[in-house]
Amino acid sequence: MFEFSERARQYQEDLLAFMDEHVYPAESIYHAQMTESGDPHFHPPILEELKTEARKRGLWNLFHPHPEWGPGLTNLEYAPLAEIMGRSAHLAPEATNCNAPDTGNMEVLTLFGTPEHKETWLRPLLDGEIASAFAMTEPAVASSDATNIELRMQPDGDEYVLNGRKWWTSNALHKNCKVLIVMGKTDPDGPVHRQQSMMVVPIDTPGVTVLRNLPVFGYQDREGHAEVVFENVRVPRTALLAGEGDGFMISQARLGPGRIHHCMRAIGMAERALDLMIDRAQSRTTFGAPVADRANIQDWIAESRIEIEMARLLTLKAAYLMDTVGNRNARVEIAAIKVAAPEVALKVVDRAIQVHGGGGVSEDFPLASMYAHLRTLRLADGPDEVHKRTIAQMELRRRDPSWGKRK
Repeated sequence: MFEFSERARQYQEDLLAFMDEHVYPAESIYHAQMTESGDPHFHPPILEELKTEARKRGLWNLFHPHPEWGPGLTNLEYAPLAEIMGRSAHLAPEATNCNAPDTGNMEVLTLFGTPEHKETWLRPLLDGEIASAFAMTEPAVASSDATNIELRMQPDGDEYVLNGRKWWTSNALHKNCKVLIVMGKTDPDGPVHRQQSMMVVPIDTPGVTVLRNLPVFGYQDREGHAEVVFENVRVPRTALLAGEGDGFMISQARLGPGRIHHCMRAIGMAERALDLMIDRAQSRTTFGAPVADRANIQDWIAESRIEIEMARLLTLKAAYLMDTVGNRNARVEIAAIKVAAPEVALKVVDRAIQVHGGGGVSEDFPLASMYAHLRTLRLADGPDEVHKRTIAQMELRRRDPSWGKRK
């Protein structure tokens, strides 16, 4: 149904080989290096080794759709690659320079950055030399509605002065994080969707303070999810991306591809969880028979396969529509996969945890971490409720084009 080019199939084969030969064997080394360091934000040497190997194999910046900066794969071509990376989500995406939020930030800089931005920040990001963070969500307002954000970007001569507080600024505690893309308000009194702007802010700018890391269900993620305070932070007017009032437009351009990347990685997690569930069920015996002989376990395996296939097909359809009719015309499908993929993956992981018993909630297996981060994905890049609202509004207007526009 969704035919891949020979080039795209070759990338899949090459990436699968890289996973088998290098990524999966590196997982135990990664965990040992992290444990020995005693620092939850340590940058383990094994990751740099994987990055070197991935680049040598041509498995680098695969996400980037612009041929000037990457291989120029379509969303449909990249989707199965993101799924493969999702099977080792804490290693493979960064090893190939395809990890969020850097991917979204690189696309923003590609589309809306000045030549100076591209030289100073985009090129080092593409080379994997630095990391970046995206600062949008705020603790004092419901950030599921991006028009609520309050961080102020006040013009002052040749500069802007930034004041406000952000949280869930992922990657801000990464040892290589050098720059933030910050969303705030330059015109609080303007039209609702023209009040916001985005700016490039070096993380070491005076007045930028990383207060703390926010754990995810108790997990201290290596890249961190920071609460960041901006106190009289001064940046030049050249820090502005696109133009004043373009922040909301940029955020929409950024989130479409990012959402589909998240969804395909979620499906990859579900596939690995299913493999772990099957292996465990076949290797353990209860009450005189293999766990895999139990009817309920076979139901779980069958249901998992059905649900994964449904989620994958819906995601591939969304990718195809993004490539052929554009993100705007694929709004329903993008919103649908953002709800469906994490839900399906959570179901599969939950079943796998149950089959593993006590081991499933330990750190001896990746399932508990998968569950925590997939649950978080139901909030990241817009909560389920916002995506369902989008779908419902589009469906209501399909039957009545004037719905919601009445005075």
